[in-house]
Amino acid sequence: VQLQASGGGLVQAGGSLRLSCAASGSFASINVMGWYRQAPGKQRELVAAVTSGGTTNYADSVKGRFTVSRDNARNTVSLQMNSLKAEDTGVYYCQANARTSAWRSWSQYWGQGTQVTVSS
Repeated sequence: VQLQASGGGLVQAGGSLRLSCAASGSFASINVMGWYRQAPGKQRELVAAVTSGGTTNYADSVKGRFTVSRDNARNTVSLQMNSLKAEDTGVYYCQANARTSAWRSWSQYWGQGTQVTVSS
């Protein structure tokens, strides 16, 4: 499973960015897709995730500002980020839990990361 993320960049505080990620390759199904981020000197943390059924989960720090969405038919996940703050700066990674066949266990897959920089 390959995950290709796009959409990062530089934005002023209060601005918006949209990240997108597409999964490709050979897999039977994907249950959870989401976004993590890692700021300099900090551990990678969950930002938002969405199940194949549409259930979402957000970090408290982004609730009300970020929206995660998914297109199951296209195997894509997006993250709309509004009212961005300097503390949202970091490398954002797309993540997916997928299995390559119905009898295989679920595995985590990661995209290459895209930089988001919010200037204050």
